[in-house]
Amino acid sequence: MASRDDSTALVWLRRDLRLHDHPQLLRALGEHARVVPVFVFDPALLRGRFASGPRTAFMLACLRELDGDLRERGSGLVVRHGRPERELVALARATGASAVLWASDATPYALARDRRVREALAEADVEAVPGPGNFVADVGRPRTRGGTPFSVFTPFQRAWEALERRPVQRAPAELPPLPSALAKGRLAGLEALLGKRRAGDAVEPVVEPGEAAARRAAARWLDGPLERYARDHDRLAGGASELSAHLRFGTLSARELEQRAGRRGGEGADAFVRQLAWRDFYAHVLLHHPANLHSEHQERMRALAWDEDEQLLRAWQDGQTGYPLVDAGMRQLRACGWMHNRARLVVGSFLTKDLQLDWRLGEAWFMRWLLDGDVASNNGNWQWIASVGVDPAPAFRRLLNPTLQQQRHDPRGEYVRRWVPELAGVPDDRLAEPWTMSDEQQRAAHCVIGEDYPAPIVDHAVERKRALERYRAAGSATSR
Repeated sequence: MASRDDSTALVWLRRDLRLHDHPQLLRALGEHARVVPVFVFDPALLRGRFASGPRTAFMLACLRELDGDLRERGSGLVVRHGRPERELVALARATGASAVLWASDATPYALARDRRVREALAEADVEAVPGPGNFVADVGRPRTRGGTPFSVFTPFQRAWEALERRPVQRAPAELPPLPSALAKGRLAGLEALLGKRRAGDAVEPVVEPGEAAARRAAARWLDGPLERYARDHDRLAGGASELSAHLRFGTLSARELEQRAGRRGGEGADAFVRQLAWRDFYAHVLLHHPANLHSEHQERMRALAWDEDEQLLRAWQDGQTGYPLVDAGMRQLRACGWMHNRARLVVGSFLTKDLQLDWRLGEAWFMRWLLDGDVASNNGNWQWIASVGVDPAPAFRRLLNPTLQQQRHDPRGEYVRRWVPELAGVPDDRLAEPWTMSDEQQRAAHCVIGEDYPAPIVDHAVERKRALERYRAAGSATSR
């Protein structure tokens, strides 16, 4: 292998679009004289099962800023388009790189892609160096006393807390220049990457993209609202950190967030770190159970009979169900590429247990629109609320009444009125069930049910009973 004085390494960026606390970048700088940061646009991801216009647009903005940050330090971002196993080998040959470093991931596609990359690099006599960077801790390590992966969160969290933590590292002050003759490539436009249809899915992002904005948002969160998080995390009109898109693209380091929150201490910090543990838990689950990406984790629940109703599905997608909290959440998703977690639970329960529709439809819809659309977390959360995944509980415990949820978590109607403006004039005591207004009240509120706002598309009490019967039938079918 070449010596430190004349060696070159590629740092393959994927979901770690930052310079602060970037262990693979800093390792490359410590072991090699020249470092080439590279991002590869992979068509299999861009136009694959979970293609997303909002998420790709957000990523492009993050990459533009990252390129500027690299330039300020004397380097720059090299961009390639194509299959990573081909593009990285070609770039390694063009630069004389002896190693390629990257942060490991846990999805089935990432594992298969990285295996292909390692094999291609080995054939080219280039060292493959995967390592940490995407999670708080090593999600592959926790094991039960019996040596198996975890399928329940609380014991996982105890094991996770005991794992060794890597040190948080500062951003490099300067970087070696790129080879002078190297073609950097360019960031393509959204339509060129995705095609016209997906590129048309525009949103007004809930947060500003890029590492600088991420660090400002984290500082605001840690210096104030974090303290109240244990109390306010379910409050729909605020209460959430809104940092999830930055964690998804690695403009913020999950490990650094854990450390900084832990230094603040208190119930709020503990509750927030618990959410980071959930993120690592779902990565752990998908790493060890890749079939979860297509089927229910609980084998007995694979017998569930789902309805098929395009009209109901479309009403849910468009936020036209007649249940204000469900509609507010779905409209927030389409408007800004994000939804409050409590609302995600409510709309997920409504799709699977009120409309009796397959959770995979919800998973795909979320992945189309969410800026923070993370395959492992989204899959895990949808299976959780559908009562078919890990951390099992009886279906009735995760069968949420949208009326009661609204009254409990949005008592003054701030959230609902923001996203469902046709309900602005509805009195507080009728806002969760506007269909109970008299004709006179509807006219006074400028909200005639069936004209200005839809009547409920299903009866929650009726559908609740039907859902529980379906879950019981699925469980008994596999126990015979």
